Amino acid sequence: MASSGALRRTFTWTTAHAPWSAWAWRNTAFTAAAIPPALPLAAGFFFLLSTPAHSSVPLLLVLALSPLLTVLQRNRCWSLLGVDIPPAAREHPWHSIRGLTERLRSEATWRQYGYHFLVSPLAALGAALLVLTWAAGAVCATVYAWSWTLPETGGSDWSRQYDLLTTLGGLLLLAAPWFAALLARLDAGAALVLLGPNRARELERRVEDLAESRAGVLDAADLERRRIERDLHDGAQQRLVALAMNLGIARATLPGLPPEAKAVIDEAHREAKEAIEELNSLVRGLHPAVLEDRGLDAALSGIAARAPLPVELTVDLAVRPGPTVEAVAYFVVSEALANVAKHARAKRCSVHVARTAADLLRLTVTDDGVGGADPAAGTGLTGLRKRVGSVDGTIMIDSPVGGPTTVTVELPCGL
Repeated sequence: MASSGALRRTFTWTTAHAPWSAWAWRNTAFTAAAIPPALPLAAGFFFLLSTPAHSSVPLLLVLALSPLLTVLQRNRCWSLLGVDIPPAAREHPWHSIRGLTERLRSEATWRQYGYHFLVSPLAALGAALLVLTWAAGAVCATVYAWSWTLPETGGSDWSRQYDLLTTLGGLLLLAAPWFAALLARLDAGAALVLLGPNRARELERRVEDLAESRAGVLDAADLERRRIERDLHDGAQQRLVALAMNLGIARATLPGLPPEAKAVIDEAHREAKEAIEELNSLVRGLHPAVLEDRGLDAALSGIAARAPLPVELTVDLAVRPGPTVEAVAYFVVSEALANVAKHARAKRCSVHVARTAADLLRLTVTDDGVGGADPAAGTGLTGLRKRVGSVDGTIMIDSPVGGPTTVTVELPCGL
């Protein structure tokens, strides 16, 4: 059974790569199709030989026909091999002055000229050799079929020569498909590199587009958080405040109520005040209004005042950063102080915020705790890394065992 499967695979592979296979003829057709696009350069070359005084004619001819030749070569790759070569991005149409200037200054244009002047003639030469290989192989392999057209000669020497020609023809026919595959692979690879867009520049442009789109998503998310904060503050929070006030008034103005009803009013009043406090915390967690109204200094002052340990805050910002960076900075400091209060067992903490000469917002949070902070231990530092990374920021953590711990965050202010 194993030998039968191996024989079947061998037969399938041989059939797929035989001279009569679709693989062989597809590569042959692709290679042979390289001859017509090279004819303009060949015609210009022969014109140059016949009229040396007009040496610029071949160059001008290929320069003028380069866009058309590029389209023909791309279509050849796609229709015969299925290789898609996208065109280089252009900002202006080719028939305008800006378009012509852009094309002449574009690195993609000169790569295309390199293909038409160097690769295309070599591909056409290889195609001619391939066609000659197929023709010679067919003629030699079928020598006995047309030998009757030759003058009759006797002797065994001619028979041996016919046998050698038949063998040579068979070898050429077996080698031609692989020769065609080699030429097709080299030509298609050169076309991808020279006729298509620059891969490195395309990747750079895509990275820039992704960075811009991510910045847009972050801005949209920040705007949505601010909208939710305003809706909660102006809607649900105001209703809860009104409810608590009415319950307080009812408790103060209705002293003759039964004890059971008074207890219910007291409990409802207490629950309403707790709900207001929870909603305040939720609103501050979404987007504190003071951050939008008065900036990062005032918002961080509120965090420092609510911290369970003394916090020394220093904010040195001559110009406010963008709203997205401000929001990230606010939540980074908030989470860092929460981590200090929960894990560091510190007595004091300092927060320094400043804008550097490199247009970076630098946040430094230092505590005198026990140290040993490890992002892999689930101490909340992983969340800090993710939040900082959302705006392409960097975070450095210095926390030796025994302390102190210093967390330094740098955020790009361009967002």
